[in-house]
Amino acid sequence: MEYAALQDLAILFGLALVTVILFQRLLFPSIIGFLVTGILAGPYALAFIKDTHQVEQMAEIGVVLLLFTIGIEFSLKELLRIRHLVLWGGGLQVVLTILAVAALGAFFGYSARQAVFFGFLAALSSTAILMKLLVDAGEMDAPHGKTALGILIFQDLCVVPLMLFTPFLAGVGEGMGEVLLVSAKAAAVLLAAHYSARFLVPWIFQQVVRTRSRELFILTIIFIGFGTAWITAKVGLSLALGAFIAGLAISESEYSHQALGDMIPFREAFMSLFFISVGMLLDPAVLVKYPLLVASLVLAIILVKTLITSGVAMTLGLPMRIAILAALSLAQIGEFSFVLSQTGLKHGLLSEEMYQIFLAASIATMGLTPFCLKIANPVADFIVGRLPHSWTRGRGFLAAGEKKVALSDHVIIVGFGENGKNLAKVLKYLKIAHVVIETNPFTVSAEKKKGEHIIFGDASKPEVLEHAHIENARIMVIAISDAAASRRIAALARQLNPMIHVIVRTRYILEVEPLYRLGVNEVIPEEFETSVEILSRVLKKFLVPQDVIENCVADVRRDGYEMLRSVSRRHSHAVGIAGFLAGAEIGTFTVQKGSSIEGRSLREGLVRSRSGATILAIKRGAEVVANPDPVWELRHGDIVLLLGAKEQLAAAGRLFETLK
Repeated sequence: MEYAALQDLAILFGLALVTVILFQRLLFPSIIGFLVTGILAGPYALAFIKDTHQVEQMAEIGVVLLLFTIGIEFSLKELLRIRHLVLWGGGLQVVLTILAVAALGAFFGYSARQAVFFGFLAALSSTAILMKLLVDAGEMDAPHGKTALGILIFQDLCVVPLMLFTPFLAGVGEGMGEVLLVSAKAAAVLLAAHYSARFLVPWIFQQVVRTRSRELFILTIIFIGFGTAWITAKVGLSLALGAFIAGLAISESEYSHQALGDMIPFREAFMSLFFISVGMLLDPAVLVKYPLLVASLVLAIILVKTLITSGVAMTLGLPMRIAILAALSLAQIGEFSFVLSQTGLKHGLLSEEMYQIFLAASIATMGLTPFCLKIANPVADFIVGRLPHSWTRGRGFLAAGEKKVALSDHVIIVGFGENGKNLAKVLKYLKIAHVVIETNPFTVSAEKKKGEHIIFGDASKPEVLEHAHIENARIMVIAISDAAASRRIAALARQLNPMIHVIVRTRYILEVEPLYRLGVNEVIPEEFETSVEILSRVLKKFLVPQDVIENCVADVRRDGYEMLRSVSRRHSHAVGIAGFLAGAEIGTFTVQKGSSIEGRSLREGLVRSRSGATILAIKRGAEVVANPDPVWELRHGDIVLLLGAKEQLAAAGRLFETLK
C-alpha cells in the first residue's frame, strides 16, 4: 500500500495522544501511555498495525539516539564526583542482581546460560522513567536521588558489554578468541573516539559554527552520531556502542550543551516509537493465560531488586532510610532490557512464550514505578522506626568513631551541599561554633580530613541530633533537597529543643506552609529567591541605578515575604513579645572608617532619621552595651545591633559604609 509507513505513524501518534493524556491524568508517566498505545495498536489487540517491521526499524533509531544523548550528557567530572556510588554501588548492584536471579533461575530448572541471561535482564532499571519522575518531584539532588543516579550511570555503561556478551552466552561466539577480538575492536574504537574528541570533533564544529547555520550544525551532530554507530556496526560491534562513543566524543567539546538541546526533540520522538514498538510486541493473551505467573514474576522482580539495592546502599554506608528509598525507585525493569531480550530471543536464550511473559512482567514493573515512589517514604519510615538505631544509622565505623565534642550556642547544618558548604565556610571564618550532619559517608570522610566538624548520620533520627547537642544549639539550618525529610527533621528539632531557631531551605513556595505548621521559624524558598536575583540582573543590564534596583528588590521582597510571614503567623506557636515583632528583623553592622556614622553621637539620631531603624545594642571590643545612652559616640570597629524592617536595615547599612 502506498504511504503505508506514513499511515502507520499517523495512527500510532494519534492513538498515543489520547492514551498518554489519559494516563497522565491518572498520574502515570507518559512512557506507560506509549506502551499501552503499542499494545492496543499492535497485531495482538486491535490490529491497527499489522506489519511491525518498519516501526521496529524506527524504534532502533530511538535506541541509538537515546545512547547518543546519554553519551553527550555523560560527564567525566560528574562521574569522578560520585565515583563511589557509580563504581561500587552500580557494580555491586548489577553483579549481585545477576547472581541472585541466576541462582533463582537455576533453582527453577533453567540452564545456567538462560539463568544468567535472566540476570542480565533483571539487573537494568529504567533511566528514562526514573529520571523524569525524580526531576518532576524535585528529588534529583536528594540523597536517594543521587544514589539512584550513580547506580543508573553504571547500568547504562553496562548495556553495551551485556549486549556484546549475550551472543557468547548463547554459544554463538567462537570462544575466548572472539571475545578478545571484540574487546580489541572496542578498545580501538574507544581510542579513536578519544583522539577524535580532542582534535577532530572540535575542528569540525569550529568550521560548522563559522557558517552560523543551525541546520548545518544539526546535520553535523546527526552525521557524527549515526556515522560512528554505522562504523562500529561494520567492524562487528553494536550500533548502541557506536552511538554512546559518539556522544562521549561530543560531550568533551564546548558545543555539547547546544548539541544536546538540538537532539532531545529527535530523541523524544523516536524513543516514543521505541516504547510503542515494545508494546506492539506484547500479546495481551499471555496475561489471561498466565495471570498468576506474571503477577508472581512482577512481585519477585520488585522484591529481589529492592532487597539487593538497599543492601548495596547500606554496604556503602548510607542510612537504611535512604537505601530503601533508592532501592524502591530502581525496582523496575529498564528499557534496555527490552533490547537485550530481543537479542536473547534471536539467539535462543528465550522462547517466544518466555519472551511474552517477560514483556508482560516488565511493562507491569514500569507501570508500578510511580506507586513504588509514592509508598517509599512510608515503607522506609515503617521499617526504620521498628529497628534499633544501630542497625539503621548507616556505616557503623563512621558513626561509632565519632568523638563527642562539647558544643553550646552553636549552629547545626543539615546537609553539606552547596548551601551547607558555603554556610560552614563563613561560620568557620567568623569562628562561630557549628556542626554539620551529612548522610554521604564519603563526603564525611573527605571533609573530616580537611578539619571540618562533620558527623555522619540521618538527622531525622533523635540519636543523631542529640549527638550534635541539639539541646544546646541556637540555630538549625536544614539545607537538603528532600522535602519530606526536611519536614521530619524540623518537627523532631522543635520537639527536642523548643527554643531552637529553625531555618529551612526549600525549593518551591508550595512547600512553605507545611513547614511553618511544624514550627519552623524561617523558610527560604529557592523559587522566590531565584526570581529576585533574575530581577536584579535584568535591571543591571539596563543600567538602572543601584539604589533604584535595591528599592525594587526591597518592594518585591516585602510583598513576597509578607505573604510568607502571614503564613508563618497563622501557624506560629510563639507567645509573648514575639508576636509584636512580626515583620521586624534584627541586623548587625560594623562602623567602617570614613563612614557617615563614624564619630557621630546617638543624640543626633542619624540612624533613626535616615533609615527608621532602631539601635538596640553596641559591641566595642569585649564590652556589650544594651540600650546605649544618647551621649554614646560611635567609633570605627563598633558593631551595632539594629531593629527594623528589611528595607530599613538596608538603608541603615549604607550609613555604616565608607564614603567614596
